[in-house]
Amino acid sequence: MCGIVGYIGKRSACDILINGLKRLEYRGYDSAGIALNCNASLTVTKRSGKVAMLETALLQDVDQQVVENSVAGIAHTRWATHGLPTVENAHPHLDNSSRIALVHNGIIENYAALRTQLQKKGSVFVSETDTEVLAHLIGSFYSGDLAVAVSEALKMVEGTYGVAVIAVDAPDEMIVARRGSPLVIGMGSGETIIASDVSAIVAHTQQVIYLQDGDVARITATGADVFTLDQCLVDRDISEIEWEIDAAEKGGFDHFMLKEIFEQPEALRNSIRGRLDKDQGFAILAGLDLTPRELASIKRVVIVACGTSMHAGMVSKYLFEGLADLPTSVEQAAEFRYCNPLVGADDLVVAVSQSGETADTLAAVRESILKGALVAGLCNVVGSTIARETGRGIYLHAGPEIGVASTKAFTAQVTVLLMMALKFGRRRRLSREAGVQICREIESIPEMVARVVEQSDAIADIAAEFADVEHAFFIGRGILYPAALEGALKLKEISYIHAEGYQAAELKHGPIALLEPATPVVALLNDIPGREKTLGNVAECRARKAPVLGVVTEGDFETAASVDRVISVPRCSAYIAPIISVVALQLLAYHIARIRGCEIDQPRNLAKSVTVE
Repeated sequence: MCGIVGYIGKRSACDILINGLKRLEYRGYDSAGIALNCNASLTVTKRSGKVAMLETALLQDVDQQVVENSVAGIAHTRWATHGLPTVENAHPHLDNSSRIALVHNGIIENYAALRTQLQKKGSVFVSETDTEVLAHLIGSFYSGDLAVAVSEALKMVEGTYGVAVIAVDAPDEMIVARRGSPLVIGMGSGETIIASDVSAIVAHTQQVIYLQDGDVARITATGADVFTLDQCLVDRDISEIEWEIDAAEKGGFDHFMLKEIFEQPEALRNSIRGRLDKDQGFAILAGLDLTPRELASIKRVVIVACGTSMHAGMVSKYLFEGLADLPTSVEQAAEFRYCNPLVGADDLVVAVSQSGETADTLAAVRESILKGALVAGLCNVVGSTIARETGRGIYLHAGPEIGVASTKAFTAQVTVLLMMALKFGRRRRLSREAGVQICREIESIPEMVARVVEQSDAIADIAAEFADVEHAFFIGRGILYPAALEGALKLKEISYIHAEGYQAAELKHGPIALLEPATPVVALLNDIPGREKTLGNVAECRARKAPVLGVVTEGDFETAASVDRVISVPRCSAYIAPIISVVALQLLAYHIARIRGCEIDQPRNLAKSVTVE
């Protein structure tokens, strides 16, 4: 959600920090700020609104000698939790002496009690935030060793945090720490950069250290020492970022979202590459680290996820049950740990999260491990918390996803889950011949998606007819029901049109009362089982004069004649249909939002990675 960048080295810290914040804008935020450590003083500048407003303030309101000569600093983009998105509530926050500055991602749950204690000792607060409490708490412990002060303060904290702290009295160091909120350290030549996301680092170095929960690190220009809250040194491996800075650029597209829609054929090739044994009809997913006996002993799959990832999990229920005879349940991760979930040694819990940092999904992982279940992660971000804590799983290899509204992560998730279902199916009941056929279908996915993406201009023409509506329904049956949910989510996320997804039969159990000529229905009518029944629901919609846009299989002229407008998709099996249908709906949502003039990459009120409950 919020974004952190820190720098200490030999170059202008201000330039690197501002450019780093721009790399993190996709995460969603409503204010920004920076603290520069220069000439034995801290210069703090904050603004509500975009990073561009902060950049202007630095040019207009700050001594340019400070801007040019600061070689250490921290910066932040804030997504409001405690208090409105005002300058006072923006980060960085100072301690009571104004000699220590801090930026923070996460939630300090016991901040109210700590605030009361600090006020009794003379602290004066200027914001409504939980973060300012932490700054004052660190200041109360400070007696010359910033790392010790940070550690002692964090021992009193309940909640989650990723923090970066600088002090006037320690100009050559920065202290960072994490619990539940990601931080990564970039190791440069004579400089060190820290951030909440590698996208703010990759322009400067490929060598990074991913901090783990409970880690504290003393950062200098020459490197980092990592230790526990009790000051015991620990070893953390240096990892290599797998993608280049160009992957986080728009590359000539108007928006990251459109670029990422168009990247899906190649992203899916990367997700599939090297993972299919086409001779045996088998999926090679070594990261699951399950023996044939363990695979055979699993009696149930439980998917835990949120948002778009949950929709991918809902598709996988049909895949695991249809291909592997494995009962599968899909649980909203935020509810999972609070309902006393019944999981155990015979269950495989699969945590699906693009970022690998989703707070609710991570909590579900920990609860499942506690109850003795096998747990696997399905993530896109290498080194993420869920990937590390599960200890087994599969990376998507879809490349960085910058747009807040997920696109290529969804299609990669469904594709990887299909390969998982194939792997389980071949260990249980699927014949070699059936497995080989499914391998061929999986291999065809990138080309089918490419054929849908090529229709972008035609879908844009259709979008123009629906851009003025304020309500829309999406309907589908069976494996296409989650696709309807995802299509509705994409539309509401970026166009701010009220959209709802329904199982097609459910439409007449109440929602049909809302149908009228100004309320279109998007119907998923791929030529797979369930189409005929959905056509009956389409007739009910048209009888109420609601316009129907059908996603229809190429060459299915009879179905095309039953709707008002058509988006054609390639013919494929039911297992592939949700993937190609959702790509069409992504383009529809994108073009409607573009026509309406909405902020597509950074929709209002949304954040890319939801790292608080």
